[in-house]
Amino acid sequence: MSQRFRNTFLNSILPACCFGALTGVLTSIAVNLYKVCAKYIIAFSEKGYHFFGAHLYYVPLVVLCFLVPAFLFAYIYKRVPNLRGGGIPTSIGILRGIIPFKWVRNLIGIFTMSLVSFLIGVPLGNEGPSVQMGTAIGRGSVFSFGKKFRAWDRYSMTGGACAGFSVATGAPISGVIFAVEEAHQRISPMILMIASTSVMFASITTEILAPILGVSKSLFPAIQLPALSVKDVWIPMTIGVAVGMFAVVFLGYYRLIFAFFNKTLKKIPHGFKIFFVFVLTLVLGIGSYSYVSTGHELILHLFNGNTAIGALVLLLVIRSTLTLCANTNRVTGGIFLPLLAVGALVSSLLAKGMESVFGLDAAYYTIILVLGITACIAGIMKMPLTAIVFAVEALSCYDNIIYVIVVAGVAFIITEIFGAESINDRVLENRVEELNEGKSTKILDRYLTVREGAFAVGMYVRDIFWPNGLFVLAHTHTVPIDKRDKHAVKALHASDVLHVRCTTFDEEQTKAELVAILGDQEQRLE
Repeated sequence: MSQRFRNTFLNSILPACCFGALTGVLTSIAVNLYKVCAKYIIAFSEKGYHFFGAHLYYVPLVVLCFLVPAFLFAYIYKRVPNLRGGGIPTSIGILRGIIPFKWVRNLIGIFTMSLVSFLIGVPLGNEGPSVQMGTAIGRGSVFSFGKKFRAWDRYSMTGGACAGFSVATGAPISGVIFAVEEAHQRISPMILMIASTSVMFASITTEILAPILGVSKSLFPAIQLPALSVKDVWIPMTIGVAVGMFAVVFLGYYRLIFAFFNKTLKKIPHGFKIFFVFVLTLVLGIGSYSYVSTGHELILHLFNGNTAIGALVLLLVIRSTLTLCANTNRVTGGIFLPLLAVGALVSSLLAKGMESVFGLDAAYYTIILVLGITACIAGIMKMPLTAIVFAVEALSCYDNIIYVIVVAGVAFIITEIFGAESINDRVLENRVEELNEGKSTKILDRYLTVREGAFAVGMYVRDIFWPNGLFVLAHTHTVPIDKRDKHAVKALHASDVLHVRCTTFDEEQTKAELVAILGDQEQRLE
């Protein structure tokens, strides 16, 4: 028993805590510095739009200047495909082993290019780049120690992604839930351990850095919300149905815009498409800065409840279209915060409608707004658990947990009924198809041996991040095992033989991952 504990501690717990702590601290430092830069650049962008609005004769010159970043972005995207589009779907693909990437240039690229997007005013957020930077730092934390620890790569990246989400949104528990619900869509002790450790150290570091750097630790300030009662349960149910239906329409709208730019306009150079997004952003931003940028200030403004219905409808249509155009054309930036802004606009319309139709008291406005944002996360992003925890952590729903669960559950069920796919999954599928276009797959079917001292020794098959598309068909012990010890029966031991089968686009990468997990093999992996 003591030997097993010693092996578990040295081979699993200690490395997970060390890599989690290192990744969490470094991610917090990087993301907080990023937030400082983003704050000043977004403020400068807003001043620029006000200036150009008052001096329209400068606009043609700005339009010409936009040609440079547009074609520069297009060129960089060809060289570094992982810098394209939303950071969260890309990070999910990396964490699942679907998308390969190089961490140094990804870290630098996502940092700088997303800031350029903010400067132009493209309605994309900083949470996606924060998650992707955390993912890159997670890989760097492992790769800096050489090949010996390469099997910890995707675990450390998972911790970095969770830490990035936590620091960007000020919702640490949501960051941990993100790992199991969205990143890997499964739960295991290893995932929870690395995610919790990374988020914990990232949160502690942020507590120290945020006051020094002058950035907010939370996405939203504390909100005073009325506590709903049982007789008010129809309110979250109505919001859940309405936002769920909107999510179905919104996801269908995404498919239309994607088809328009990538099929109808397929022959047009990518640089011109990005240039179109930049110019459209400029024109709309001169009309009102609320139409562009991340949407964070817009959400805070909507809590005042002073926006007219006509303005809300116009904002909803314009921001939805522009955000989807930017994401479809793979402009660097996140879509989490812009989608929260869309959810806030929809729920603000619902609040005003419920006041007019049902005579609902205006005091319910803020709780409807918060429940609508929650339903948006559950419906459009298909993350009901994250939505519930995020509502409690970031949106102050401490006294309305039951109704948060109701609204998230109803919105999610509506999208399931209509077969709507998560926007993150849809973006990821499009990205993978694009990356693997023209490539052929190869099937690896092999019996492999777990080597002495390998990463897999002492672990369960379920806890290991195997190469994407790999299935363990059989697990055979070659030495006698005490059948009464359930851990020993299920765990992998040195000299165990595994029958694996894998369909892969990158044979060499798959082999390298298997060697990192199981140790060097005497025979070639074919």
